[in-house]
Amino acid sequence: MKKITLFLFIIFSQTIFSATKITETEKLVATCKVWGFLKYYHPKVAAGEFNWDQQLIDILPKIEKAQTRKEYSLIISNWIDSLGEVPLIAPIAAPKGVVFFDKNFDLSWINSNALFSKNLSAKLKFIEENRFQGKQFYIEAAEGVGNVHQIHESGSNPDFEDKNSKLRMVFMYWNLIEYFFPYQYLMDENWDTALEKAIPEVVNSKGDVAFFKAMKKLAFKLNDSHVEFFTYQSSAPKKDWKYFPADGRIIDEKFVVTEILGDSLAQAYNIKIGTVVTKIGHKTIKEIIEEYRGLVGASNEPKFLDKIKNAVLSGESEIVEVEFLEDGKYVSKTMYWGNYHDSHRNEFKKGAKKKREKFKLLDDNIGYVDMGILKSQNVPDMINMMKSTKAIVFDMRNYPQGTIREISDFIDPQEKSFATYTVPDLTYPGRFRWGEVSKSGFENKDNYKGKVVVLLNEKSISHSEWSAMCFRAAGRATIIGSQTAGADGNVSQFYFDSFSTLITGIGVYYPDKTETQRIGIVPDIEVKPTIEGIKEGKDEVLDRALLFIETGK
Repeated sequence: MKKITLFLFIIFSQTIFSATKITETEKLVATCKVWGFLKYYHPKVAAGEFNWDQQLIDILPKIEKAQTRKEYSLIISNWIDSLGEVPLIAPIAAPKGVVFFDKNFDLSWINSNALFSKNLSAKLKFIEENRFQGKQFYIEAAEGVGNVHQIHESGSNPDFEDKNSKLRMVFMYWNLIEYFFPYQYLMDENWDTALEKAIPEVVNSKGDVAFFKAMKKLAFKLNDSHVEFFTYQSSAPKKDWKYFPADGRIIDEKFVVTEILGDSLAQAYNIKIGTVVTKIGHKTIKEIIEEYRGLVGASNEPKFLDKIKNAVLSGESEIVEVEFLEDGKYVSKTMYWGNYHDSHRNEFKKGAKKKREKFKLLDDNIGYVDMGILKSQNVPDMINMMKSTKAIVFDMRNYPQGTIREISDFIDPQEKSFATYTVPDLTYPGRFRWGEVSKSGFENKDNYKGKVVVLLNEKSISHSEWSAMCFRAAGRATIIGSQTAGADGNVSQFYFDSFSTLITGIGVYYPDKTETQRIGIVPDIEVKPTIEGIKEGKDEVLDRALLFIETGK
């Protein structure tokens, strides 16, 4: 009786598998994953023996005709067979001394995908176990760094009227991220889910503008402040951008002016440092913020707000209704926004912009260093001026110029480890391995003995964050400011005919393997500029640093 029941269950399961209808998105998601997997794993595909893009274009019409899971599996299985025999080389010995980082790695879909027959899953698993071990044809790692860039990859524009041509581009990009983005596990949205949502948008897009909008949305789901998406669309209308004549920051869902860029325009509308803007074009700043969610790449909220300033401060209209908060009252003004030259006139006036000093002495024998403009050739003179000070403030609310090694030799009393990395393993795509450990300083009894303070904010990104890790390793640096951009690590850039895009290419962690991505560098003392402080012309972060130097608190 039990044998009969089991037999009937097997027959019923096979019938269900054969007859169940499947959706177009289900088929395309599965095909994307199989195509990418074979691209990097199948010995002949990964070695470049096929025109892999054309293979996709050829298989998609067959996939479209598949109505059931059985039909779909048979098409994919036959496709794999047509690629040739996969030589048996398993078991592949694990490399000696390598420690893997597997938070991104997941090939469980090979066995769990509901569209796959047992035979198909077994074929894919066999390919994984006997994967390509030579030099990858489509991807290579930057020498001595580890982040990847694509090679032998067709960057040609899709036919924007042909859905399969558009899908080729989506599949290519999705798999680059799937196998080579170090922080996929930290994304807000599952990458599979992102693909499921992107496919219908791309398929239904009309023309290049709509297509690239869908691609941008997909890219920005990485939650990575390094992500940018540059398009070069010939059919996109050329926009004559107009600009607000000042820069600033978003605080409490208001835009606050911190710098005048076009003095004549600003003066005409009584715009000063500390001026508060509450609406632009009848939209509140809060509404503009929400409008751009998902359309800007950022690891965290502070960097997102910093990035969307361009949307707040520019537009296509030269006559713009702007609402200000002046003396507790809301005042609307019809403003003229000029072209770049008129709205940034100070940049074109000699002496109009205040000159920044690379380093200087503040009151009470305190040194100040602007890391954004200090260069290696300036470090000896800086050290000579600062060596007898009671404290040094290193301002990294900017992008440093590669001087941290020399500075760490000056301030560190001994060698310290400050960062470790994960890099893609091209012999097992999707897996990352722990790389080298960076160290700074040396045994130095003549090191700087005063207090060391580092200033950071949302403009501190990548090399700035890495440099802060180096400062922190000395054990004496106090970090003051606010959450940084949360995108640490070398950048990988992928180039195509009509667009290019960037991602963080390697994982960066503290020596204890604590993350920095999305979190950024957590300050020891948190300080954020306030509207009142800006109005009064204060640098509240620097002021707090000076208070700490004086009081130790």
